[in-house]
Amino acid sequence: MKIDIQSQNDERNVQIEKVGVKNIKYPICVEDRTNKTQQTIAEIDIYVDLPHDHRGTHMSRFLQVLNSFHGENIIFHLPALLLEVKNQLNSEKAYINIRFPYFVQKTAPVSGLTSLLDYDCVFQASLASVYEFQMGVTVPLTTLCPCSKEISNYGAHNQRSYVTILVRYSDFIWLEELIEIAESKASCEIYPLLKRPDEKYVTEKAFDHPAFAEDIVRDITLVLREDPRIKWFSVESENIESIHNHNAYARIEEQKS
Repeated sequence: MKIDIQSQNDERNVQIEKVGVKNIKYPICVEDRTNKTQQTIAEIDIYVDLPHDHRGTHMSRFLQVLNSFHGENIIFHLPALLLEVKNQLNSEKAYINIRFPYFVQKTAPVSGLTSLLDYDCVFQASLASVYEFQMGVTVPLTTLCPCSKEISNYGAHNQRSYVTILVRYSDFIWLEELIEIAESKASCEIYPLLKRPDEKYVTEKAFDHPAFAEDIVRDITLVLREDPRIKWFSVESENIESIHNHNAYARIEEQKS
């Protein structure tokens, strides 16, 4: 009989915090506020802790557990999935990170044309004695520089910005809610399909609503503070600068009592 190398004892006395598999491309089903559910393709990482006296883990078991939940609405089955991972790998703690594109139908502001815009989203969960979960979304925006507008005789520089909101909550929150909060604080939101009247609208709207990266994270923070469902959050804003060879960045993290 062949020796099971992974199951051998290890005498180096070093515990590994996370061991597992990364970047599994996998179809998942997520909640969609408009259409009830949405099918998308995720990149998934699954880990467990590894005791100091275990040489290796059994990588195939991560995929076996994931496949046993295929077709389920992923967000509601993460506690059961992580518990099964723990049981199969004889571990104290299990982790999962799920990154996926999420599509929302957008309507152009003047022409009324509709099209789909993608947002990068994430679910992160862990299970030891307590289940912990957070979700987030990265929202593309337009921001226009207040300084540039103030000092220029005409025009002002603007840039693509990316706002990332992560939250832990007590009651369910839609991804669309986080997207709408971010877009409401931008100089102007992004639309995938614009005709010329729409381009005029978004250009002038951005000019009328200048905002620093600092303004964005502060304004979003004020909204998240008022939502009783949210127990913890972080907000990041990064401007891909159009006149500098560096990016502007701001971040706020808060644990609500």
